[in-house]
Amino acid sequence: MFDHFVWSVLVAPVAVVVAARLLARRFRPDIAAIALAWSAVVAAAASAVNLATFALKAFAELPAVARRFDWSDHVVRADTAHVPWVSWFSLVWLLVAGVAVTRAWVVHRRAMVSARRYDRLLPGTYVVVLDDDSVDAFAVPGDPGHIIVTRGMRDALDEQQYEALLAHERAHLVGRHHRLVLLVALAAAVHPVFRWLLREVEYLVERAADEYAAVAVGSRRTVARAVGAAALAATGRRRHAAALGLAPSRPELGGAGVVPRRVASLLAAPPVLRSPVIVGVTALMAAGTVVWTGECVYDLFELLAHARDRKD
Repeated sequence: MFDHFVWSVLVAPVAVVVAARLLARRFRPDIAAIALAWSAVVAAAASAVNLATFALKAFAELPAVARRFDWSDHVVRADTAHVPWVSWFSLVWLLVAGVAVTRAWVVHRRAMVSARRYDRLLPGTYVVVLDDDSVDAFAVPGDPGHIIVTRGMRDALDEQQYEALLAHERAHLVGRHHRLVLLVALAAAVHPVFRWLLREVEYLVERAADEYAAVAVGSRRTVARAVGAAALAATGRRRHAAALGLAPSRPELGGAGVVPRRVASLLAAPPVLRSPVIVGVTALMAAGTVVWTGECVYDLFELLAHARDRKD
């Protein structure tokens, strides 16, 4: 069974991340973000099932459990005798992952509860300008959701740039980008290697919103100027979105080098959807882990059946 652990827990997640980072920015960001997010979820789920399978094997190795279910604990342990640590290591990893997933989900739910105050305070209002000197703008998911802009941000942009900003935030609501980021955050809670993919998806949803805004305002250059102007105005002054925990990477902020890359992409030719076969490489790799995981579960039941036969 150890080969299943190696592939689904150690090799496949890393391979998915590497393939994703190599392919993602060669394609349309909206499609790439969706493909990467779901690839991470599938690969993480496969890893979790493998860990759970080995965790069950850890309990099956206990003499008391073997007596209760009438199988040979020696036969069960012998399957991974060359790596005796793998079963109990998997159990510990599974427990840590469970705590991390729960924590990520609780943080998300608290953010959504906090966001709902806008639905109560601002019924029927779509765009709200807060009387606040901080430079910030963010989308609040909901039905229909809201776009919040501070007075400081509004004053930092001209009319065209402001329209581009609103279109960008509208794209986050329409594309439900917060859900894509949440999916990868949960995957990263299961397997730490997906933290690299989380940053990639955060970047891609910002790029997808940039492209949406470029079409909405009819000018890629206007959106590029809006991104640059907002970034300059907002440097070191992030407030509301961070407090809500709703924005993965503020469109007007971003890490070092993110804004220049976004601006450069907007000043270049628009991205195109290339071969769907190539776009789906990471998805196919993730799907392959599901098959391998199914074999792992089957092998455990076969091992226990064999252990019961040997006990007789």
